[in-house]
Amino acid sequence: MKEAIADILKNNQLSITDNRLKILEMFQHSEKALSHADIESLSGKLFDRVTIYRTLQTFVDKGIIHTIPTADNSVMYALCKEACSEGHHHDDHVHFLCETCGTTYCLDNVNIPEVNIPKGFSIHQTNVLVNGVCKNCK
Repeated sequence: MKEAIADILKNNQLSITDNRLKILEMFQHSEKALSHADIESLSGKLFDRVTIYRTLQTFVDKGIIHTIPTADNSVMYALCKEACSEGHHHDDHVHFLCETCGTTYCLDNVNIPEVNIPKGFSIHQTNVLVNGVCKNCK
């Protein structure tokens, strides 16, 4: 597992540091999206806030993780699929927010519907966030 994580960093021309390995491992082991606060609590104060922020931003920039906007204007993060690369995210799937437990899931097999916009506009990214109750809370 650690070798696969190290390969992700190498393939994205990132130096392999303990911080990057451990934060990326958290995403690999999580079935849900993670927030900055989730990583802080999971790390047991192993990382300071700035280290986490910089690492997350680097991973977003390199196409390793993607951001998920939330209703309260905070940000969640989840692993990207292989189609993503530096500066080009292709995570065109729906995100689901459970109103009971607060967990955000990537619904990889649910595509975002095509959005027809007026002439002269251009879409750079479309986010679909669906609220409801997850299978674990039903």
